[in-house]
Amino acid sequence: MKPISSGTFSQHGFRMPAEWEPHAATWLSWPHKKESWPGKFETIPPVYAEMVAHLARSEPVHINVNDAAMESEARRHLGRANATGEIHFHHFPTNDAWCRDHGAIIVKSADGDRHALDWQYNAWGGKYPPFDLDNQIPGQMAETLGMPITSVPLVLEGGSIDVNGRGVLLTTESCLLNPNRNPQFSKHELEQTLKDFFGVTEVWWLGEGIVGDDTDGHIDDITRFINPNTVVTVIEDNPNDANFHPLQQNRKRLESFRIDGEPLNIIEMPMPDPVECEGERLPASYANFYIGNRVVLVPTYNCPADAVALETLGTCFPNREIVGLDCTNLVWGLGAFHCLTQQIPA
Repeated sequence: MKPISSGTFSQHGFRMPAEWEPHAATWLSWPHKKESWPGKFETIPPVYAEMVAHLARSEPVHINVNDAAMESEARRHLGRANATGEIHFHHFPTNDAWCRDHGAIIVKSADGDRHALDWQYNAWGGKYPPFDLDNQIPGQMAETLGMPITSVPLVLEGGSIDVNGRGVLLTTESCLLNPNRNPQFSKHELEQTLKDFFGVTEVWWLGEGIVGDDTDGHIDDITRFINPNTVVTVIEDNPNDANFHPLQQNRKRLESFRIDGEPLNIIEMPMPDPVECEGERLPASYANFYIGNRVVLVPTYNCPADAVALETLGTCFPNREIVGLDCTNLVWGLGAFHCLTQQIPA
């Protein structure tokens, strides 16, 4: 298959599959940047290895590591976590671990052809330089997977979008319209680019993200599709909490959306109790779950709302194992399981 010219993916019948559709694999980047988890880095590889252990029972896992020494270290942690299955290591150096945002996004044609998209990446508006190594990952992934790749002249992170696989893309104004991403593009131009490359016909905009989210409001911390006409969205019940009003406003916007003329099905999930570290409010959210072929990995935070979130997602995914893992330390890096993973559609 020959590379496709920019802007023609939708015309050629390509689309971004929904996350619950079959995966060929999940791609990850091993954590190594101590500055991302100041004072707590030593707690991160064990929970990361536990995540990999559950994923590897669901599907093949590919892991970027900087070198042979990092691979050996990763293998030690995976051994302690009893991780078995098809796990592949690639000596592709990275700046950080957030593969959802720096990895390639794969689209697929009706005939089954897959194509990698290399969106521009600037570490969430230039907040955390350097990011040159992360920007090379999409090309390295595509070469390994044996698929063509197209560079897209738009800054976009994978965590900033969610799709239902049937023509709708969900995102936030606070992130994609932030001048630290694409100041040269109007909202209309951004929408058209998303439609052209992801094969969607509608772009739905929510407002703001949650407190502590350094990405300027990624959608994967607030609202996620769980089937073509249903979303789960997090709600804060405490009117004195800083997340209360933004999440209520997003809920109202969701009520206005229609799928084939019918109202969107909206399932509410609670927010966890506030998680803080060194006086900083962290972006702890149950919406940052990852849907694997056989499992759903759910971040938990040692509070009563954990059980409600796990039960809610269990109802949403009755044919998958719901795995809750403590992310109280992991979220000190300002992300959880969805931020760390990137699916490769089958």
